[in-house]
Amino acid sequence: MQDLRALLSDLGYQNVQTYIQSGNIILDAEKEKAIVEREIKDGIKAKFGYDVPVIARTVEGIEKAIQGNPYLVENEKVIAVIYLSDAVTKTSIEVNKDVDDQFTILKDVVYIYCPNGFGRSKLTINVFEKKLNVTATSRNWRTTKKLLELATN
Repeated sequence: MQDLRALLSDLGYQNVQTYIQSGNIILDAEKEKAIVEREIKDGIKAKFGYDVPVIARTVEGIEKAIQGNPYLVENEKVIAVIYLSDAVTKTSIEVNKDVDDQFTILKDVVYIYCPNGFGRSKLTINVFEKKLNVTATSRNWRTTKKLLELATN
């Protein structure tokens, strides 16, 4: 993660932080989201040789994701947000899922609620990427809230 922070600083981004070892990056940028995504993606490929998807969110976007969560329950371990690369118009798709699992699609996020745990759920990123024709990444509810906290402090 230290090398990743150095790369982003070299690309001109300010106040670069990382959170845990899963590609969570917090930084200051004056550029449009699409430009930030492309620069980081290209930089990672050039420096490390990895062609990985990059999905950026603004502070406002994360706040909106938190405010829009329809599954606010006491057990945060069973809620996650899937961040989509693009907004979608579909609000419903057919998926093979456990009877207790639920999901809600709202533009550029999908909220998933898996009361029996994510390990047993069939609601995976791959399912939503294929059904919605987008690239996606997910963060559990605790990580989503922590990223907002880091970005606003």
